[in-house]
This record gives sequence, structure tokens and C-alpha cells, in this order.
Amino acid sequence: MAHADLRAFLNLLEARRELVRVRETVSVDLEISAVTDRVSKFPGGGPALLFERPEGFDTPVLINALGSLNRMRLALEVDSLDAFGERIDALLEGRTPTSLLDKIKMLPKLKDLADLFPVTVKKAPCQEVVEKDRPSLLTLPVIKCWPKDAGRYVTLPLVFTKDPATGKRNCGIYRMQVFDATTAAMHWQIHKHGAHHYRRAEERGRRLEVACAVGAEPSLVFAAAAPLPDDVDEMFLAGFVRREPVAMVKGVTVDVEVPAGAEIVLEGYVDPQEKRREGPFGDHTGYYSLPDDYPVFHLTCITRRLRPIYQTTIVGPPPMEDYYIGKAIERVFLPIMKRQLPEIVDINMPAEGIFHNLILVSMRKRYPGHARKVMHAIWGMGQAMFSKVIVVVDDDVNVQDAREAAWKVLNHIDPERDIEFVLGPVDVLDHSSRLPQYGSHMGVDATRKGPSEGFQREWPDEIRHDAATLELIEKKWPKYGLG
Repeated sequence: MAHADLRAFLNLLEARRELVRVRETVSVDLEISAVTDRVSKFPGGGPALLFERPEGFDTPVLINALGSLNRMRLALEVDSLDAFGERIDALLEGRTPTSLLDKIKMLPKLKDLADLFPVTVKKAPCQEVVEKDRPSLLTLPVIKCWPKDAGRYVTLPLVFTKDPATGKRNCGIYRMQVFDATTAAMHWQIHKHGAHHYRRAEERGRRLEVACAVGAEPSLVFAAAAPLPDDVDEMFLAGFVRREPVAMVKGVTVDVEVPAGAEIVLEGYVDPQEKRREGPFGDHTGYYSLPDDYPVFHLTCITRRLRPIYQTTIVGPPPMEDYYIGKAIERVFLPIMKRQLPEIVDINMPAEGIFHNLILVSMRKRYPGHARKVMHAIWGMGQAMFSKVIVVVDDDVNVQDAREAAWKVLNHIDPERDIEFVLGPVDVLDHSSRLPQYGSHMGVDATRKGPSEGFQREWPDEIRHDAATLELIEKKWPKYGLG
């Protein structure tokens, strides 16, 4: 059964002892984020936190809701994240039928998929209360995350827009710095789909209507964070996760649909002629992102449930909640990457690499230069283009074990021979690049080399105990008195 809404998911977390209710009065300025920062560093990510008494507000604050691998499994309703990836792989398996019989076999699957597209309803819990006369962002318990942040930030809004040219929907997570009661920055980085819609509105000289859902069933948060192609509706992916369609409702003051089960919806518009200075903001890199000019969101209406829950997150030095969302995306989208690059065995984006700084890749090497082909192919895949360092190892290396990977890599490379640099687009948040949004990437070929790659010496064997001795000590271990 799909989670009906955020509240149903919280009931499940509470039943599994994955949620802590904090009844102490806390400040939305720094205190909530400092508590969460400490909790998120607990082994495994710590529990979800529901702050029931944010000082000066009646609305409770939920944070770290998806901040563990276990909660991500509960969110996606799977026993393992790899199992969900296999479900995606099964979906892709028959995508290109080659015969009439193949097409006939695909019909039931296509019918099942058609049933997962979002549906529109006329009445929705997210519109139990409608505030049109004097809506105010200042009525929400928006948190200030870090001491040098430029202000309070809505950090987990599901931002819905429509392409002015095609009408296709996009949903992404873009932070919003609250300026005052009715305006906020819209942090549309240049490479994001929301920014593409904004540019198309700018070309037409018209406003872009926007609706931001705050507090949503977890599959929607996952889908909004996923790096999907332009033509894939995030709400369809959420329906695929849920195994049932997402109910959507048209906004009160905007022609944009939002999840019917959301807790709070901010409706408004962005004027392409207006930008304002946004930032600094303590970002997932562990550093403050620098101030820059971004579009301004103008609030026209707030709709909400009778007693809403305000969901937020904090990003900063890893690991934090965003790491676990990213790890789920890594496991779920691995089969898609392997469809395009079948030589890939596994990938790992360690927490310390904050998603785009380091990708460890294991592969089945078949020919000279094969590892370099894989590097360049990954740099050509969507948001993987931002990967600062890609390290490729042989298929017998467990890239999920960073210690093993480092040992093998540092024993396998001749730095001058095996490291290459390329120029290309980099993440907007990369403060170290030579220019904003443009810089260098590094590829490391840490696979074993042979004569076909100019290595003429014998490659040594690894040191390992023989099976017989290991079996012997396993049987005798209790006698050694070593515990």
C-alpha cells in the first residue's frame, strides 16, 4: 500500500521507532538546525525529528524525515534499494520491442504504466484553508540553518512549473530565501529544468506561474530530487514508486497542479524582469555558497491543511539527510546507467564527495582505454556531467568499501600515466572552479594494466591466506581465547 500522505508515513515511522517528538520549545533560528546537525551524525543517520513547539509558531517542524537508509527503504516501500533498482530495470527491459509478439507481450505492462500517471481531483486536503487576502510567508516556521546564512530558507519545497512552450510540468527542489511576507528568492541554478522554464518565460516577456508544495508523501520528495530527463514527469515517477497515481489539484490563484495531499502550498509567480541578491547559504558542500542574483517569487496565496506540518531539511557537512536521498537515487538509477554502459558493475558516491565531487566506478574491462571510455560516457550523462573526479577500478573491487577502493586505487595507478583532465560544466555550487559553472574534471584509471596499455612487467598477485588455513582457524577460533 502506498503512503497516503506525509502523516501516514510519520505514523509508520513512529510505529518503527524511527521518529522522535521534541516537545521542548525551540527557536527556528539556528537551534533546530544545530540539533538536527548533531542527530544526523549519529550512526546510520539518527531518527526523524518532529519539533512540536517551534517558538512563536503553532505549526510543528519536521526534519530529517528521510535521513537514513532504513527510512529511505520505508519511503520507497522496498526491502532494499537495489531491489527497487531491479524493478526499474524490469521496466526498461522490454522498452524496444522487435516483433509483433514482443509488442503484444508489452501491452499489459504499458497498461499498468498508464494507470500510474497523475490524476486531477477537485477537492483536496491541501486546500482545507485558503489564505488569499493577506498571505504571509512569515506565518510559517521557516528555519535559519547556519550562522552566516542571509536569512531564513524554505529548504524542501517541491516547486512546480509548466514549460511556457509545451505546457509540460516540472517539479524540482529549489531553496527559497524568504525576503519578506510576500517575496522570496527562487534558487534556479542555470542547469535545472525550472530555470529552463524561467528562460522560456523570459523569452516571451511574461510571468511564470509557480506553486510550491511543502510537506509531501516521501515518494514525491524522492521524485522531485531525482535527475530525470526533461520529458519525464516527476509525478509519474512518484506514481511508479507508489504503485498508484498521485492525486493532483489545480491551484487557487495559478494554473499549476500540486499534490492534493500536501501540507502547505505556496502559490505565486516569478517575473523574468526581476532579480534580487540571494545568499550566502550554508550548502551541501559544507561551505557557504556565495551571494548571487536570482529570480524573485511573489506570493499570491497560501493553501494548507487545517493543522499543517512544516517539512524542512538542513544541508551542510556530510552526512546529512540529503546524503541518504542521494544514496537512494544512486542505487535506483544504477540499472539505467548499466543499460547505457553494460560494462559497469557498481558505482558509489561517498558522503564525503557530496554527490558530484567523487564517483567510484567498478567495471569489466575488455580492451585498452576502456576505463577512459567509461569516464567520458558518465560525464555525458545528465547531471553526472558535474562529477569532479571519477575513479574507475576493476570489477573485483568493492566500491562500496571506500577503504578497499582506496587501497586498490593507490596501488594500481602510475599518476602521470593514469590521470587525465578535461574541461567542462561544473556545479554552480563549486566554489573552487576557475570560472563560475566552468572548470576541470579529473579521471583516474585505476584498473590493472597489461601489455596492450604499455605495461610490460608482470602484475603481482594480492596477498591472501589460503582457504584451508582460513577454514582451520575458523574451526579453532574459540580455542584461541580471542573472543
